Amino acid sequence: MSASPAVPALHQSLQKCFRAIQQQQEAWQQALMDCKPLLSSLSNLAEQMQACQKVPFAHTPLRAFPELAEQLKYKQRSAAEILLEDLGGKVAGLQKVRDAVSGYVGSVFQLYEQHADVLGFEASVQRTAPNPSLADMLEWLHDIERYYRHVYLESKLLLLQIRYENLPDMQTLPQSWERILERDSRSMVPDILLKVSFLGTP
Repeated sequence: MSASPAVPALHQSLQKCFRAIQQQQEAWQQALMDCKPLLSSLSNLAEQMQACQKVPFAHTPLRAFPELAEQLKYKQRSAAEILLEDLGGKVAGLQKVRDAVSGYVGSVFQLYEQHADVLGFEASVQRTAPNPSLADMLEWLHDIERYYRHVYLESKLLLLQIRYENLPDMQTLPQSWERILERDSRSMVPDILLKVSFLGTP
């Protein structure tokens, strides 16, 4: 196969991939948004749990209800478990996006590798005023895939670190979440998709 038909085939594959990522990005953004109120609720609940631990029930009028402290603890733990289950579902949504994008990107790179020898270096890096090079777009896909992978792993690790024995850390969950997103540049994927849109490519 000559380089001339290989280039359009790659551009078509890239076009399909970026369109698919655009759809997945919407699901990703929604999952991220859905996580925030759940994390805030967990943080507030941890604050309540810590406050209850400091209440000397035996030395207040509440001593007339000897089972109250244990009942409160049970209800708070149950509420936390529900929130954690909901959060786990949202993080599973992030994993679903990560896996889908990895599949799309992998298909493009597989096609590129099939034609790399025929294309050669010059065709891969050639760019024009309206169009980025194939190498540019492949690098963008690599960056996008890496972003999804890192944020998913960081969010999964954050959930695994939640311990009822460490309520102060639970209270800082919203801040920890924001640090994950900021560190991994949440605007990177929209910026790339916007760049592709403006360029009218692939």
